[in-house]
Amino acid sequence: MTSPASGRADPGTRARPTTPAGPRAAVSPATLRRLELAAGGIAGACLAAMDRRQPWFRKLPAALRSGVQLVTQTGVANFVGWLVATGAGHPTAPATDPPAAGPGSVRPRRGRPDGVQADDTRPEDAEPESAGAGSGSVRLTAEAFRIAPRDLARRLTLRQTVELVRVATDVLEERLPPLAADDAEFRVLSEAVLRFGREVAFAAATAYAGAAEDRGAWDARLEALVVDGVVRGDAGDELISRASALGWDPAGAVRVLVGSPPAEHAAERLGELRRRAGRAGRSVLVGAQGNRLVVLLSCAGDGEPDTGPGNGDRSGDRPGDRHGDRHGDRNGDGLDAVLAALALDFGDGPLVVGPLAPDLATAHASARDALAGLRAAPGWPEAPRPVPADELLPERAFSGDAAAHRRLVETIVAPLADAGGELLRTLAAYLEGGSSLEGCARTLFVHPNTVRYRLRRVSELTGRTPTDPRDALVLRAALLAARMARAEAGPEASGEPAARPPDAP
Repeated sequence: MTSPASGRADPGTRARPTTPAGPRAAVSPATLRRLELAAGGIAGACLAAMDRRQPWFRKLPAALRSGVQLVTQTGVANFVGWLVATGAGHPTAPATDPPAAGPGSVRPRRGRPDGVQADDTRPEDAEPESAGAGSGSVRLTAEAFRIAPRDLARRLTLRQTVELVRVATDVLEERLPPLAADDAEFRVLSEAVLRFGREVAFAAATAYAGAAEDRGAWDARLEALVVDGVVRGDAGDELISRASALGWDPAGAVRVLVGSPPAEHAAERLGELRRRAGRAGRSVLVGAQGNRLVVLLSCAGDGEPDTGPGNGDRSGDRPGDRHGDRHGDRNGDGLDAVLAALALDFGDGPLVVGPLAPDLATAHASARDALAGLRAAPGWPEAPRPVPADELLPERAFSGDAAAHRRLVETIVAPLADAGGELLRTLAAYLEGGSSLEGCARTLFVHPNTVRYRLRRVSELTGRTPTDPRDALVLRAALLAARMARAEAGPEASGEPAARPPDAP
């Protein structure tokens, strides 16, 4: 430093040409040597302070503690090299042998003919081999984190790492400046400790950011594999293991949603879909497969019936509905609201919701029904969005879905056959007679009130109202599916009564 009165160098510093930014003292080679010799003791003091000031540090396994020790020792050893790289060290130090420089260090800047010394570290003045003081300091400080064990970044949180960096910086502030030869070097070392601590903190954040990016890419691949496995019907241990690695509960109930992916800003829309599900207390696994988007949605699966998407609270109108599964699973947090929110982040077109699966291993059935519903959805242009796959049973049956044929027979024809053949005959006569109450009564030779009672029983047992146009289509498709199944199996294969009036030929 120069005296304001005389312009001469203070004792202990070497005279240097001044620059517009002001002169800065350099650390002498003797001080650098003292720093090198004290590096081991300072690193040990850092570890002792960490053990004393951070109770959780004492509980770390020996492998992690040794990893922290390695990072600390490397960081302290690189401090001298960092001083040279940033211009605070002696500018005439040999470029081929920088003190304590690691593999990521840079050579100190050589003197320039215009008299500007190495401490004037402006990026635009950096020589090609140096790449500037800023990049050199980053490489030097990041070197400690590159040699650290991989488990260190996984087992220690970023907050814990910052706390350790703070402890190490406090020790450096306490132990390094007293090694200076004079007041000028003391100020230089004090400032250098603060700057070095900042660079180390940024290097730690960069290391954790890189680890988070790698983890995110790996999670995305695992997520795609899990979704693909569910669609293909894999139910082995590999699927369960991958889902568990993603934090998914394989024993939890799940629904499969299938629609089209968003056409614009897909990454942002899918991120918002995940956030909407998280706010509703649900977990999702998302997989984009060409022109379709498959989403696995976690459900409580407590066995209580839930309001189905697009059905309002119709289950309350059917106290005898044995097949409330098609209405969803009442979880208390509003499945309708959750599905409506998630639908906002799908692309245009139909969105089909598969039935509830009790766990991930059986989720293929939900995915199969949802995909079949998506293929058949054009047959019902006025379908709600989202629409349950079981609401598309007629369209699925007409498209050749054998599972829809069986589902129609099991959920509609079988309950009516178990209750007695009169209900089936009455339903067939009513639908095939143009949905005329009086005409059905004349065909069956019964009173119209008897027809009303039987149709009400049909509604209670199937959850479908024969007087509703859409439900009438589903009921008639079920009757056709039963007749075709009986014809294929032979007359003796089924004990179901014929769905026709008794006087029919």
